[in-house]
Amino acid sequence: MKKQIISLLLLLISANVFAQLRSFNDIFPNIDQNIKEAIFSEEGYVRTSEKTNGFDIIGNKQGSGIDPSIINIVLQGNPGFFVESISIISNSPGSVSLLDIYNALGNIRDLRGRLYNSSSRGRPVPLFEDATRIAGEKTNSSSIPDPPASRVLPQTETVFIRLRDNNFGNSFYRGEMALVQNGLRYTMSNFRNITYLFIPVIREGKFIAQMYFEPVQEGVLIYSVAGADVSSLFSSIIHVESSISKRLQVIKSWAADGIKRNRR
Repeated sequence: MKKQIISLLLLLISANVFAQLRSFNDIFPNIDQNIKEAIFSEEGYVRTSEKTNGFDIIGNKQGSGIDPSIINIVLQGNPGFFVESISIISNSPGSVSLLDIYNALGNIRDLRGRLYNSSSRGRPVPLFEDATRIAGEKTNSSSIPDPPASRVLPQTETVFIRLRDNNFGNSFYRGEMALVQNGLRYTMSNFRNITYLFIPVIREGKFIAQMYFEPVQEGVLIYSVAGADVSSLFSSIIHVESSISKRLQVIKSWAADGIKRNRR
């Protein structure tokens, strides 16, 4: 009898959590079926675009349930190139909380060694050879450890990150977390120039990536946008859209894997 009561209570709690969650269709109503299938696939949906051709952004379309500020923060940087990514981590309703997501994003060192398919090398290679927290914007070398999992979800938080990029060497980013709408927004922007052989490729503050996480009825929505203003010299000799897209996808996969590990 006791077990039956406990099972009933758990069922009622689960049903209440499910009722409070938005569904994917609530956030993206009337979305094209081919795009929806891509979103629910393992790789998710990714679209890159260039300013000269105009940015076609799903999250900006009429009826979208995405907070406009998530996209506008990237567009305000006047990017020449833009990437939008949407995916769903399938879970049972209520199995992942915003605190679980926050703790997943705290594991900066897990970015180290994550692979991407290099067309120039013809094989998967690590995008970031090293990844660590640093104490602040004015320090280069003083790594600090990732904190243990938190039991409290802060309203906002800022971290500073050094990534040793496979192509650009040491790159420095500011990560800013904030609770927005029904979820958690994570902003990454470079607080120093991203360089190649000491030549600036992306000036300070000209790369901005936004990831928005929201537990939904189908699992966890990850909505990501990124933009960059790349120097004209490098935009003429490298495939910028691919470069930005690969970095966004690696960062997104890092977050997704951390969420999967933290889910209950």
